[in-house]
Amino acid sequence: MTSPQLRGELRARLARHPRLYNTAKRARRLVRASSRWRRQSPKPVAKASTKSRLVPSPVFVISSVRSGSTLLRVILNTHPDICAPHELHLRCLRVEFEKRYAEIAFKELGIDKDELEHLLWDRVLHHELSRSGKRIFVDKTPGNANVYERLAACWPNARFIFLLRHPASIVASLMETRPDRELEPTINEALTYLKGVEAAKQALPGLVVRYEDLTDDPARVTKEICHFLGIRWDPRMLDYGQSKHGKFRPFIGDWSSKIRSGRIQEGRPLPDPAEVPEEVRPYARSWGYLT
Repeated sequence: MTSPQLRGELRARLARHPRLYNTAKRARRLVRASSRWRRQSPKPVAKASTKSRLVPSPVFVISSVRSGSTLLRVILNTHPDICAPHELHLRCLRVEFEKRYAEIAFKELGIDKDELEHLLWDRVLHHELSRSGKRIFVDKTPGNANVYERLAACWPNARFIFLLRHPASIVASLMETRPDRELEPTINEALTYLKGVEAAKQALPGLVVRYEDLTDDPARVTKEICHFLGIRWDPRMLDYGQSKHGKFRPFIGDWSSKIRSGRIQEGRPLPDPAEVPEEVRPYARSWGYLT
């Protein structure tokens, strides 16, 4: 039996079952339409520009966990011009197209999934900045160290502060967060952030701040940060406990008694070079903690 005869026989059999026949016809039309759509040249996706952003120049603190980022956040948030809320985890705020035709519709506008997420992220920042009545937005989520390229793509005029701490101190601080922690997994956890911070520091311009300097001489360091941000220094930054900073709770920042004290406290002594784990030594050298 030839191919035309086979097709005729199949149509005849399907005709005896109208519902099945109509379903087959719809499936065939959908396959043809999908094939035509794939053959079309994709429309260029609009690139991010400062004109499309409600918050054109946010500030991102790029840091590891347990590096003093919550301390820096509350110090900055005390400034009358700076809005620095708890960790936002923007990278976890995603957009999904429930239907294929929704994705097609937005591509016709020159907006792909990434840019749609960028618009949402920007709107969140603008909402909080407007609510605060301030003019500079700072986000200090440690997870941003591993998505710095997305942040730079979303906000071409973003500014970056690289907050460094001795890598061995980061590991030691992590070990203290839970009594059941083991050293090797904790080092591996720290490395996921250290690698991101180092990569971002190499790729992006910005201001380098050391946690040890911040706790030793907060006036000098906060003056440097204010100069970098183009604002006047405010001495109230050194007394962050007099301002409101939201709740200190797990998953959105440090919640220890130390940060709740409202005072900038002296940091732990630097570890002995011989005690620095081998896995984090390259970062300790790169950041000037080891020679």
